[in-house]
Amino acid sequence: MEPIVDIDFIDNRTPEQAAACDTHITTESNTGKTRKLYIESYGCAMNFSDSEIVSSIMHGEGFDTTADIAQADLVFLNTCSIREKAEQTVRNRLGQINYYKKKKPAMMVGVLGCMAERLKKSLLEEEKIVDLVVGPDAYRDLPNLINEVDGGQKAVNVLLSREETYADISPIRLNSNGVSAFISIMRGCDNMCSFCVVPFTRGRERSRDAHSVVREAQALVAQGYKEVTLLGQNVDSYKWVSEDGTEVVNFANLLGMVAQLSPELRVRFSTSHPKDITDEVLHTIRKYDNICKYIHLPAQSGNSRVLELMNRTYDRDWYLNRVDAIRSILGEDCGISSDMIAGFCSETEEEHQDTLSLMDYVQYDYSYMFFYSERPGTLAARKLEDDIPLEVKKRRLDEIITKQRETSLARNRRDVGKLHKVLVEGFSKKSDEQLSGRNDQNKVVIFDKKHYKRGDYVNVFVHDCSVGTLFGEAVD
Repeated sequence: MEPIVDIDFIDNRTPEQAAACDTHITTESNTGKTRKLYIESYGCAMNFSDSEIVSSIMHGEGFDTTADIAQADLVFLNTCSIREKAEQTVRNRLGQINYYKKKKPAMMVGVLGCMAERLKKSLLEEEKIVDLVVGPDAYRDLPNLINEVDGGQKAVNVLLSREETYADISPIRLNSNGVSAFISIMRGCDNMCSFCVVPFTRGRERSRDAHSVVREAQALVAQGYKEVTLLGQNVDSYKWVSEDGTEVVNFANLLGMVAQLSPELRVRFSTSHPKDITDEVLHTIRKYDNICKYIHLPAQSGNSRVLELMNRTYDRDWYLNRVDAIRSILGEDCGISSDMIAGFCSETEEEHQDTLSLMDYVQYDYSYMFFYSERPGTLAARKLEDDIPLEVKKRRLDEIITKQRETSLARNRRDVGKLHKVLVEGFSKKSDEQLSGRNDQNKVVIFDKKHYKRGDYVNVFVHDCSVGTLFGEAVD
């Protein structure tokens, strides 16, 4: 998964993609616990999934959750380090939280996640309000760390693990619509993309026990959930081997195992890596009607030299081969989205044009687009010069955004005049008289409420569209 913050995008996002742009705050729970936990989560979907694990751990330690920070005894910010602005957002928020801590000096403040892992103990020195710093693999140690803070000490645990997957912890679903849920299937990343901090903040890749994934999905089905998203930094490299070596499950196998739980359960996944996505995965998607025909396939650039500098381990021709396979096996209507970086180190104007021509070829339904921002500690920061002027980066980004808006509108116009099966997620943003949901290709569809409700599958005839949304009428 490629977490993105501070981006421009075409707004027909999945829950995990919306999470990548928004801040999530804990919902209220009151089970009689003596202390209150408040969490704000930033960044990628993995962070939001992690916050659900953290809430489960802290619930066992006597904490209910609260949506009111003023009522909290413990405040966690689960952070992202993908861009400098993401970290600055957290620092600004810590300054605001200081207002509440002054009124309630016993309030504990902790920084979790990638920013905690990257900055470690220095974060305690830089942000005096912070009492504990905890990396993504150390959440089981939270009870001990809380005890240290209760005793008047600052606390840090940022040790990375080669084994931790939290497979045995049942997440407490935060901000859930009761329809869609995340399931983390793996942690960490072995890809060393030169622009990315994730391998340094989340550690080495390891896959979760396949049967624990299936059990979690089964439990969600029993609770009435209609959709799960299988999460990983690179889901296509998922591979679980049983302790005795008799059972090997790859991502295609896992997809099939989850899809077979119920024909009423939609299955999504994020994110695919172009070097690893296989025809076997594509054929599995085609085999099961309830696996959504949508793939997020980040390109980052359309030029092979730039891709090599990014250490993406594929070139333009390989990427186009994977796109051709998707179109051949899953059809022209399969949704494809991407991430694009404008102005990477030494990118020429001609190489930028290669990105635009790639977009013309693929015809993405939408993209996450941003200009290159150097991150401390990455391979690019150590070995490459960030030599593209900011005004050039912004101009190239604007050209990419303009291209994507044109393509998104054209792709949506293809859906006008067709019937779409939509899973209702809730009311539309503009009116409680209209419902919003997504179709198989991951596009937002708006239609009049009538007698339908959240969690229903509805056949919708689409009669109009915008750049980011389809509009239609429910057909009984």
